[in-house]
Amino acid sequence: MIRKKIVKDLIKIVGKVDVLTEKEDLVAYSYDGTTSWVHEPDVVVFPTSAREISKILKLADKERIAVTPRGAGTNVSGGSIPIQGGIVLCSTKMNKILGIDKENLTATVEPGVVLMDLNTALAKEGLFFPPDPQSFLGATMGGIIAENAGGPACVKYGVTKQYVLGLEVVLPRGDIIDVGSQTMKNVVGYDLTMLFTGSEGTLGIISKAILAVKPLPQATKTIVAAFDDVAVAGESVHHILSSGVIPSKIELLDNWVINSIERLQPIGLPKDAEALLLFEVDGVPEAVEKDAERIEGLCKRHGAKEIRIAKDKAEADRYWLARRAGFAALFSAGPTIMAEDVTVPRNKIPDLIRRVREICEPRGIEYTVIGHAGDGNLHPSLVTDKKNKEHFKKAQEAMDMIIESAVALGGVVSGEHGIGLEKKRFLMKTVPPMALEIMKGIKRLVDPNNILNPGKIWEE
Repeated sequence: MIRKKIVKDLIKIVGKVDVLTEKEDLVAYSYDGTTSWVHEPDVVVFPTSAREISKILKLADKERIAVTPRGAGTNVSGGSIPIQGGIVLCSTKMNKILGIDKENLTATVEPGVVLMDLNTALAKEGLFFPPDPQSFLGATMGGIIAENAGGPACVKYGVTKQYVLGLEVVLPRGDIIDVGSQTMKNVVGYDLTMLFTGSEGTLGIISKAILAVKPLPQATKTIVAAFDDVAVAGESVHHILSSGVIPSKIELLDNWVINSIERLQPIGLPKDAEALLLFEVDGVPEAVEKDAERIEGLCKRHGAKEIRIAKDKAEADRYWLARRAGFAALFSAGPTIMAEDVTVPRNKIPDLIRRVREICEPRGIEYTVIGHAGDGNLHPSLVTDKKNKEHFKKAQEAMDMIIESAVALGGVVSGEHGIGLEKKRFLMKTVPPMALEIMKGIKRLVDPNNILNPGKIWEE
Protein backbone atom coordinates (compact mmCIF):
# COMPACT_ATOMS: atom_id res chain seq x y z
CA MET A 1 0.00 0.00 0.00
CA ILE A 2 1.39 3.39 -1.01
CA ARG A 3 1.81 5.88 1.80
CA LYS A 4 -0.36 9.03 1.84
CA LYS A 5 2.75 11.16 1.45
CA ILE A 6 3.48 9.50 -1.93
CA VAL A 7 -0.03 10.31 -3.13
CA LYS A 8 0.46 13.93 -2.02
CA ASP A 9 3.77 14.04 -3.93
CA LEU A 10 2.03 12.72 -7.05
CA ILE A 11 -0.66 15.38 -6.71
CA LYS A 12 2.08 18.02 -6.57
CA ILE A 13 3.44 16.69 -9.88
CA VAL A 14 0.25 16.33 -11.95
CA GLY A 15 -2.51 18.02 -9.95
CA LYS A 16 -5.33 16.56 -7.88
CA VAL A 17 -7.68 15.93 -10.80
CA ASP A 18 -5.10 13.64 -12.43
CA VAL A 19 -4.59 11.33 -9.45
CA LEU A 20 -7.14 8.58 -8.72
CA THR A 21 -7.29 6.65 -5.44
CA GLU A 22 -10.97 5.77 -5.00
CA LYS A 23 -11.85 2.07 -5.10
CA GLU A 24 -14.27 2.37 -8.01
CA ASP A 25 -11.62 4.21 -10.07
CA LEU A 26 -8.88 1.69 -9.29
CA VAL A 27 -11.05 -1.24 -10.40
CA ALA A 28 -11.25 0.25 -13.90
CA TYR A 29 -7.45 0.02 -14.18
CA SER A 30 -7.13 -3.50 -12.76
CA TYR A 31 -7.71 -5.45 -15.99
CA ASP A 32 -7.03 -5.39 -19.72
CA GLY A 33 -8.32 -7.29 -22.76
CA THR A 34 -7.63 -10.70 -21.21
CA THR A 35 -10.10 -12.61 -19.05
CA SER A 36 -7.51 -14.22 -16.75
CA TRP A 37 -5.73 -11.37 -14.98
CA VAL A 38 -6.98 -8.78 -12.48
CA HIS A 39 -5.02 -6.74 -9.92
CA GLU A 40 -5.80 -3.28 -8.60
CA PRO A 41 -3.19 -0.53 -8.47
CA ASP A 42 -2.77 1.65 -5.38
CA VAL A 43 -3.03 4.84 -7.41
CA VAL A 44 -3.56 5.95 -11.03
CA VAL A 45 -1.82 9.06 -12.41
CA PHE A 46 -2.32 10.90 -15.70
CA PRO A 47 0.77 12.87 -16.75
CA THR A 48 0.53 15.39 -19.58
CA SER A 49 4.22 15.81 -20.44
CA ALA A 50 7.54 13.98 -20.51
CA ARG A 51 8.68 16.19 -17.66
CA GLU A 52 5.80 14.99 -15.45
CA ILE A 53 6.53 11.37 -16.36
CA SER A 54 10.16 11.97 -15.39
CA LYS A 55 9.19 13.33 -11.97
CA ILE A 56 6.82 10.41 -11.34
CA LEU A 57 9.50 7.86 -12.21
CA LYS A 58 12.15 9.58 -10.11
CA LEU A 59 9.79 9.44 -7.14
CA ALA A 60 8.89 5.81 -7.80
CA ASP A 61 12.52 4.77 -8.25
CA LYS A 62 13.54 6.47 -5.00
CA GLU A 63 10.68 4.80 -3.09
CA ARG A 64 10.94 1.45 -4.96
CA ILE A 65 7.32 1.61 -6.13
CA ALA A 66 6.17 -0.46 -9.10
CA VAL A 67 4.98 1.59 -12.10
CA THR A 68 2.79 0.02 -14.78
CA PRO A 69 2.50 2.02 -18.03
CA ARG A 70 -0.96 1.96 -19.58
CA GLY A 71 -2.78 3.41 -22.55
CA ALA A 72 -6.32 2.26 -23.31
CA GLY A 73 -5.75 -1.19 -21.77
CA THR A 74 -6.84 -3.03 -24.94
CA ASN A 75 -3.85 -5.39 -24.94
CA VAL A 76 -4.50 -9.12 -24.55
CA SER A 77 -1.36 -10.36 -22.83
CA GLY A 78 -1.78 -9.00 -19.31
CA GLY A 79 0.91 -6.43 -20.09
CA SER A 80 -0.91 -3.47 -18.53
CA ILE A 81 -2.05 -5.30 -15.38
CA PRO A 82 -0.46 -3.73 -12.24
CA ILE A 83 0.35 -7.18 -10.92
CA GLN A 84 2.39 -5.74 -8.01
CA GLY A 85 0.02 -2.86 -7.27
CA GLY A 86 1.78 0.48 -7.07
CA ILE A 87 1.26 3.20 -9.68
CA VAL A 88 -0.57 2.90 -12.98
CA LEU A 89 0.84 5.62 -15.21
CA CYS A 90 -1.83 6.25 -17.83
CA SER A 91 -0.86 8.25 -20.91
CA THR A 92 -4.32 8.84 -22.38
CA LYS A 93 -4.23 12.60 -21.66
CA MET A 94 -1.10 12.95 -23.80
CA ASN A 95 -3.20 12.72 -26.94
CA LYS A 96 -1.92 15.41 -29.32
CA ILE A 97 -0.96 14.82 -32.95
CA LEU A 98 2.07 17.11 -32.97
CA GLY A 99 2.54 17.23 -36.72
CA ILE A 100 1.93 15.58 -40.09
CA ASP A 101 4.67 16.04 -42.68
CA LYS A 102 3.15 15.08 -46.03
CA GLU A 103 6.32 15.94 -47.90
CA ASN A 104 8.46 13.51 -45.89
CA LEU A 105 5.64 11.03 -45.12
CA THR A 106 5.95 11.22 -41.34
CA ALA A 107 3.69 11.96 -38.37
CA THR A 108 4.73 12.97 -34.85
CA VAL A 109 2.40 11.96 -32.02
CA GLU A 110 2.09 11.78 -28.27
CA PRO A 111 1.55 8.30 -26.78
CA GLY A 112 -2.13 8.75 -25.94
CA VAL A 113 -3.24 9.39 -29.53
CA VAL A 114 -5.84 6.78 -30.55
CA LEU A 115 -4.95 4.98 -33.79
CA MET A 116 -8.38 5.66 -35.31
CA ASP A 117 -7.98 9.38 -34.61
CA LEU A 118 -4.52 9.36 -36.18
CA ASN A 119 -5.76 7.67 -39.35
CA THR A 120 -8.72 10.04 -39.55
CA ALA A 121 -6.32 13.00 -39.45
CA LEU A 122 -3.92 11.33 -41.91
CA ALA A 123 -6.74 10.55 -44.36
CA LYS A 124 -7.38 14.28 -44.78
CA GLU A 125 -3.86 14.46 -46.20
CA GLY A 126 -4.27 11.34 -48.32
CA LEU A 127 -2.13 9.26 -45.96
CA PHE A 128 -2.47 6.33 -43.54
CA PHE A 129 -0.59 4.40 -40.85
CA PRO A 130 -0.65 0.77 -42.07
CA PRO A 131 -0.46 -1.37 -38.87
CA ASP A 132 -4.07 -2.00 -37.87
CA PRO A 133 -4.63 -3.99 -34.67
CA GLN A 134 -8.25 -5.02 -34.24
CA SER A 135 -8.55 -2.65 -31.26
CA PHE A 136 -7.76 0.39 -33.46
CA LEU A 137 -10.92 2.19 -32.29
CA GLY A 138 -9.42 2.54 -28.80
CA ALA A 139 -5.77 1.46 -28.90
CA THR A 140 -3.24 4.24 -28.28
CA MET A 141 0.02 4.75 -30.13
CA GLY A 142 2.19 4.36 -27.04
CA GLY A 143 0.76 0.90 -26.41
CA ILE A 144 0.84 -0.02 -30.10
CA ILE A 145 4.56 0.77 -30.20
CA ALA A 146 5.33 -0.84 -26.85
CA GLU A 147 3.64 -4.06 -28.00
CA ASN A 148 4.91 -3.85 -31.61
CA ALA A 149 1.30 -4.38 -32.66
CA GLY A 150 0.26 -6.08 -35.87
CA GLY A 151 -3.11 -6.62 -37.54
CA PRO A 152 -4.58 -7.79 -40.85
CA ALA A 153 -2.52 -5.44 -43.07
CA CYS A 154 0.81 -6.89 -41.91
CA VAL A 155 0.95 -9.39 -44.75
CA LYS A 156 1.76 -6.56 -47.18
CA TYR A 157 2.79 -3.65 -44.99
CA GLY A 158 4.56 -5.18 -42.00
CA VAL A 159 4.22 -4.59 -38.26
CA THR A 160 4.61 -1.45 -36.18
CA LYS A 161 8.40 -1.61 -35.90
CA GLN A 162 8.70 -0.94 -39.64
CA TYR A 163 7.07 2.48 -39.06
CA VAL A 164 8.82 3.78 -35.94
CA LEU A 165 11.54 6.24 -36.93
CA GLY A 166 12.25 7.95 -33.62
CA LEU A 167 11.12 8.03 -30.01
CA GLU A 168 11.29 10.25 -26.98
CA VAL A 169 11.49 7.90 -24.00
CA VAL A 170 11.52 8.48 -20.25
CA LEU A 171 13.77 5.92 -18.56
CA PRO A 172 12.90 4.28 -15.22
CA ARG A 173 15.21 6.61 -13.26
CA GLY A 174 13.65 9.69 -14.86
CA ASP A 175 16.12 10.48 -17.65
CA ILE A 176 14.53 11.69 -20.91
CA ILE A 177 16.26 10.50 -24.07
CA ASP A 178 15.69 10.77 -27.82
CA VAL A 179 16.47 7.77 -30.01
CA GLY A 180 16.21 7.40 -33.77
CA SER A 181 15.55 10.33 -36.07
CA GLN A 182 13.15 11.79 -38.66
CA THR A 183 15.02 10.15 -41.54
CA MET A 184 14.05 6.92 -43.30
CA LYS A 185 17.61 5.58 -42.99
CA ASN A 186 19.62 5.66 -39.79
CA VAL A 187 22.47 3.27 -38.94
CA VAL A 188 24.17 5.38 -36.30
CA GLY A 189 25.15 2.91 -33.56
CA TYR A 190 22.88 0.32 -31.97
CA ASP A 191 19.23 0.59 -32.96
CA LEU A 192 17.82 1.79 -29.64
CA THR A 193 14.53 2.74 -31.29
CA MET A 194 13.84 -0.93 -31.92
CA LEU A 195 14.94 -1.81 -28.39
CA PHE A 196 12.05 0.20 -26.94
CA THR A 197 9.61 -0.85 -29.68
CA GLY A 198 8.11 -4.10 -28.45
CA SER A 199 9.65 -3.84 -24.98
CA GLU A 200 6.16 -4.00 -23.40
CA GLY A 201 6.73 -1.01 -21.14
CA THR A 202 9.57 -2.67 -19.22
CA LEU A 203 12.45 -0.42 -20.33
CA GLY A 204 10.95 3.06 -20.63
CA ILE A 205 7.79 5.07 -21.16
CA ILE A 206 7.26 6.49 -24.64
CA SER A 207 6.40 10.19 -24.48
CA LYS A 208 6.62 11.04 -28.20
CA ALA A 209 6.99 9.10 -31.46
CA ILE A 210 7.99 9.95 -35.02
CA LEU A 211 6.21 7.57 -37.39
CA ALA A 212 6.52 6.73 -41.07
CA VAL A 213 3.20 6.86 -42.93
CA LYS A 214 2.13 5.94 -46.47
CA PRO A 215 -0.11 7.39 -49.19
CA LEU A 216 -3.62 5.94 -49.25
CA PRO A 217 -4.03 3.40 -52.08
CA GLN A 218 -6.07 4.57 -55.06
CA ALA A 219 -8.34 1.53 -55.06
CA THR A 220 -9.22 -1.53 -52.96
CA LYS A 221 -11.27 -4.65 -53.53
CA THR A 222 -12.50 -7.35 -51.13
CA ILE A 223 -12.84 -11.03 -52.06
CA VAL A 224 -14.50 -13.67 -49.85
CA ALA A 225 -13.83 -17.37 -50.46
CA ALA A 226 -15.73 -20.17 -48.68
CA PHE A 227 -14.22 -23.61 -48.07
CA ASP A 228 -15.47 -26.98 -46.78
CA ASP A 229 -12.30 -27.56 -44.78
CA VAL A 230 -10.45 -25.00 -42.67
CA ALA A 231 -7.08 -26.68 -43.32
CA VAL A 232 -7.68 -26.53 -47.09
CA ALA A 233 -8.38 -22.81 -46.69
CA GLY A 234 -5.01 -22.51 -44.93
CA GLU A 235 -3.30 -24.32 -47.81
CA SER A 236 -4.86 -21.88 -50.29
CA VAL A 237 -3.10 -18.99 -48.55
CA HIS A 238 0.27 -20.57 -49.29
CA HIS A 239 -0.66 -21.22 -52.93
CA ILE A 240 -1.83 -17.64 -53.49
CA LEU A 241 1.23 -16.01 -51.96
CA SER A 242 3.54 -18.42 -53.80
CA SER A 243 1.94 -17.28 -57.07
CA GLY A 244 3.30 -13.78 -56.57
CA VAL A 245 0.05 -12.03 -55.56
CA ILE A 246 0.50 -10.07 -52.33
CA PRO A 247 -2.89 -8.95 -50.99
CA SER A 248 -2.95 -6.23 -48.35
CA LYS A 249 -4.98 -8.54 -46.07
CA ILE A 250 -5.76 -12.26 -45.81
CA GLU A 251 -7.95 -13.20 -42.86
CA LEU A 252 -9.26 -16.59 -41.76
CA LEU A 253 -12.61 -17.28 -40.04
CA ASP A 254 -13.70 -20.79 -39.12
CA ASN A 255 -17.25 -22.15 -38.90
CA TRP A 256 -17.58 -21.39 -35.18
CA VAL A 257 -16.84 -17.70 -35.77
CA ILE A 258 -18.98 -17.50 -38.91
CA ASN A 259 -22.06 -18.79 -37.09
CA SER A 260 -21.36 -16.73 -33.97
CA ILE A 261 -21.26 -13.56 -36.07
CA GLU A 262 -24.43 -14.52 -37.90
CA ARG A 263 -26.22 -14.99 -34.57
CA LEU A 264 -25.06 -11.64 -33.22
CA GLN A 265 -25.28 -9.52 -36.36
CA PRO A 266 -26.48 -11.33 -39.50
CA ILE A 267 -24.80 -10.11 -42.68
CA GLY A 268 -25.32 -13.11 -44.93
CA LEU A 269 -22.13 -15.12 -44.38
CA PRO A 270 -22.42 -18.74 -45.61
CA LYS A 271 -23.18 -20.57 -42.35
CA ASP A 272 -22.44 -24.00 -43.82
CA ALA A 273 -18.85 -23.05 -44.75
CA GLU A 274 -16.16 -24.61 -42.59
CA ALA A 275 -13.94 -21.60 -43.25
CA LEU A 276 -13.85 -18.22 -44.95
CA LEU A 277 -10.84 -16.42 -46.33
CA LEU A 278 -11.21 -12.64 -46.60
CA PHE A 279 -8.83 -10.94 -49.02
CA GLU A 280 -8.23 -7.27 -49.65
CA VAL A 281 -6.10 -6.06 -52.54
CA ASP A 282 -5.07 -2.45 -52.95
CA GLY A 283 -3.09 -0.23 -55.29
CA VAL A 284 -3.75 1.31 -58.69
CA PRO A 285 -7.18 0.32 -60.11
CA GLU A 286 -5.84 -1.78 -62.99
CA ALA A 287 -3.57 -3.85 -60.74
CA VAL A 288 -6.34 -4.28 -58.16
CA GLU A 289 -8.69 -5.74 -60.77
CA LYS A 290 -6.05 -8.15 -62.07
CA ASP A 291 -5.04 -9.28 -58.57
CA ALA A 292 -8.69 -9.87 -57.62
CA GLU A 293 -9.17 -12.03 -60.75
CA ARG A 294 -6.04 -14.05 -59.96
CA ILE A 295 -7.12 -14.63 -56.35
CA GLU A 296 -10.56 -15.74 -57.52
CA GLY A 297 -9.01 -18.21 -59.98
CA LEU A 298 -6.50 -19.59 -57.49
CA CYS A 299 -9.16 -20.08 -54.79
CA LYS A 300 -11.36 -22.01 -57.24
CA ARG A 301 -8.39 -24.14 -58.26
CA HIS A 302 -7.53 -24.94 -54.66
CA GLY A 303 -10.86 -25.96 -53.24
CA ALA A 304 -13.11 -22.91 -52.70
CA LYS A 305 -16.79 -23.82 -53.04
CA GLU A 306 -18.05 -20.24 -53.29
CA ILE A 307 -16.44 -16.88 -54.05
CA ARG A 308 -17.89 -13.42 -53.59
CA ILE A 309 -16.35 -10.15 -54.74
CA ALA A 310 -17.70 -7.13 -52.90
CA LYS A 311 -19.51 -4.90 -55.38
CA ASP A 312 -18.86 -1.68 -53.47
CA LYS A 313 -17.27 -0.22 -50.32
CA ALA A 314 -20.42 -0.75 -48.23
CA GLU A 315 -20.42 -4.49 -48.90
CA ALA A 316 -16.67 -4.72 -48.30
CA ASP A 317 -17.06 -2.87 -45.00
CA ARG A 318 -19.67 -5.42 -43.87
CA TYR A 319 -17.24 -8.28 -44.42
CA TRP A 320 -14.43 -6.55 -42.54
CA LEU A 321 -16.83 -5.63 -39.75
CA ALA A 322 -17.57 -9.34 -39.47
CA ARG A 323 -13.87 -10.06 -39.11
CA ARG A 324 -13.48 -7.44 -36.40
CA ALA A 325 -16.56 -8.84 -34.65
CA GLY A 326 -14.88 -12.23 -34.42
CA PHE A 327 -13.16 -11.51 -31.13
CA ALA A 328 -16.28 -9.88 -29.70
CA ALA A 329 -18.20 -13.06 -30.52
CA LEU A 330 -15.47 -15.14 -28.96
CA PHE A 331 -15.16 -13.22 -25.71
CA SER A 332 -18.92 -13.34 -25.18
CA ALA A 333 -18.98 -17.14 -25.56
CA GLY A 334 -17.86 -18.07 -22.06
CA PRO A 335 -16.61 -16.79 -18.71
CA THR A 336 -12.94 -17.46 -19.52
CA ILE A 337 -11.40 -17.31 -22.97
CA MET A 338 -7.86 -18.41 -23.79
CA ALA A 339 -7.00 -16.49 -26.96
CA GLU A 340 -3.47 -16.95 -28.25
CA ASP A 341 -1.53 -15.48 -31.15
CA VAL A 342 1.01 -18.07 -32.21
CA THR A 343 2.72 -17.59 -35.57
CA VAL A 344 4.05 -20.28 -37.87
CA PRO A 345 5.63 -20.24 -41.34
CA ARG A 346 2.78 -19.73 -43.79
CA ASN A 347 3.13 -23.16 -45.36
CA LYS A 348 2.62 -24.69 -41.89
CA ILE A 349 -0.80 -23.06 -41.31
CA PRO A 350 -2.75 -26.21 -42.30
CA ASP A 351 -0.58 -28.35 -40.00
CA LEU A 352 -1.27 -26.10 -37.01
CA ILE A 353 -5.01 -25.99 -37.74
CA ARG A 354 -5.14 -29.80 -37.90
CA ARG A 355 -3.14 -30.03 -34.68
CA VAL A 356 -5.58 -27.72 -32.85
CA ARG A 357 -8.42 -29.97 -33.95
CA GLU A 358 -6.56 -33.13 -32.83
CA ILE A 359 -5.86 -31.63 -29.40
CA CYS A 360 -9.26 -30.09 -28.62
CA GLU A 361 -11.90 -32.40 -30.04
CA PRO A 362 -10.99 -35.58 -28.05
CA ARG A 363 -10.91 -33.49 -24.86
CA GLY A 364 -14.34 -31.98 -25.48
CA ILE A 365 -12.96 -28.42 -25.50
CA GLU A 366 -14.86 -25.81 -27.50
CA TYR A 367 -12.41 -24.00 -29.75
CA THR A 368 -12.09 -21.71 -32.71
CA VAL A 369 -9.31 -20.61 -35.05
CA ILE A 370 -9.30 -17.08 -36.39
CA GLY A 371 -6.40 -14.99 -37.52
CA HIS A 372 -4.13 -13.21 -39.92
CA ALA A 373 -3.54 -16.10 -42.30
CA GLY A 374 -1.48 -13.98 -44.67
CA ASP A 375 1.45 -13.82 -42.26
CA GLY A 376 0.92 -17.11 -40.43
CA ASN A 377 -0.38 -15.42 -37.28
CA LEU A 378 -3.31 -17.50 -35.99
CA HIS A 379 -5.46 -17.09 -32.89
CA PRO A 380 -6.41 -20.53 -31.60
CA SER A 381 -8.89 -19.78 -28.84
CA LEU A 382 -10.47 -22.04 -26.21
CA VAL A 383 -13.70 -21.50 -24.28
CA THR A 384 -13.49 -22.46 -20.60
CA ASP A 385 -14.26 -21.27 -17.06
CA LYS A 386 -11.49 -20.76 -14.52
CA LYS A 387 -14.03 -21.43 -11.74
CA ASN A 388 -14.41 -24.97 -13.10
CA LYS A 389 -10.97 -26.15 -12.01
CA GLU A 390 -11.07 -29.47 -13.83
CA HIS A 391 -12.12 -28.01 -17.19
CA PHE A 392 -9.80 -25.01 -16.82
CA LYS A 393 -6.82 -27.28 -16.16
CA LYS A 394 -7.74 -29.39 -19.19
CA ALA A 395 -7.96 -26.23 -21.33
CA GLN A 396 -4.60 -24.98 -20.02
CA GLU A 397 -2.98 -28.28 -20.91
CA ALA A 398 -4.54 -28.16 -24.38
CA MET A 399 -3.31 -24.61 -24.98
CA ASP A 400 0.17 -25.58 -23.81
CA MET A 401 0.15 -28.38 -26.37
CA ILE A 402 -1.05 -26.00 -29.11
CA ILE A 403 1.73 -23.51 -28.37
CA GLU A 404 4.34 -26.27 -28.23
CA SER A 405 3.04 -27.55 -31.58
CA ALA A 406 3.44 -24.10 -33.11
CA VAL A 407 7.04 -23.90 -31.90
CA ALA A 408 7.73 -27.43 -33.20
CA LEU A 409 6.49 -26.29 -36.62
CA GLY A 410 9.12 -23.53 -36.64
CA GLY A 411 6.86 -20.86 -35.16
CA VAL A 412 6.91 -18.49 -32.20
CA VAL A 413 4.73 -18.11 -29.11
CA SER A 414 3.57 -14.59 -29.99
CA GLY A 415 3.23 -12.72 -33.25
CA GLU A 416 1.62 -9.50 -32.03
CA HIS A 417 0.12 -9.73 -28.53
CA GLY A 418 3.43 -9.85 -26.67
CA ILE A 419 4.42 -11.98 -23.67
CA GLY A 420 3.16 -9.93 -20.70
CA LEU A 421 1.79 -12.29 -18.05
CA GLU A 422 0.12 -14.73 -20.43
CA LYS A 423 3.17 -16.43 -21.94
CA LYS A 424 5.92 -16.05 -19.35
CA ARG A 425 6.02 -19.79 -18.75
CA PHE A 426 6.87 -20.44 -22.41
CA LEU A 427 9.73 -17.99 -22.73
CA MET A 428 12.45 -20.26 -21.37
CA LYS A 429 11.29 -23.04 -23.69
CA THR A 430 11.54 -20.90 -26.81
CA VAL A 431 14.30 -18.33 -26.21
CA PRO A 432 17.93 -19.50 -25.96
CA PRO A 433 19.32 -19.08 -22.41
CA MET A 434 22.05 -16.68 -23.53
CA ALA A 435 19.54 -14.50 -25.39
CA LEU A 436 17.34 -14.42 -22.29
CA GLU A 437 20.31 -13.39 -20.15
CA ILE A 438 21.08 -10.55 -22.58
CA MET A 439 17.48 -9.34 -22.24
CA LYS A 440 17.67 -9.50 -18.45
CA GLY A 441 21.03 -7.73 -18.51
CA ILE A 442 19.55 -4.84 -20.53
CA LYS A 443 16.67 -4.63 -18.05
CA ARG A 444 19.08 -4.50 -15.07
CA LEU A 445 21.16 -1.78 -16.76
CA VAL A 446 18.22 0.46 -17.65
CA ASP A 447 16.03 -0.29 -14.61
CA PRO A 448 18.32 -1.40 -11.74
CA ASN A 449 15.55 -1.19 -9.14
CA ASN A 450 13.05 -3.08 -11.34
CA ILE A 451 10.25 -0.56 -10.90
CA LEU A 452 8.95 -0.41 -14.48
CA ASN A 453 6.28 -2.99 -15.33
CA PRO A 454 7.81 -5.63 -13.04
CA GLY A 455 6.68 -9.24 -13.27
CA LYS A 456 6.22 -9.19 -17.04
CA ILE A 457 7.85 -11.17 -19.89
CA TRP A 458 9.92 -13.61 -17.77
CA GLU A 459 9.63 -15.33 -14.43
CA GLU A 460 11.53 -13.44 -11.76
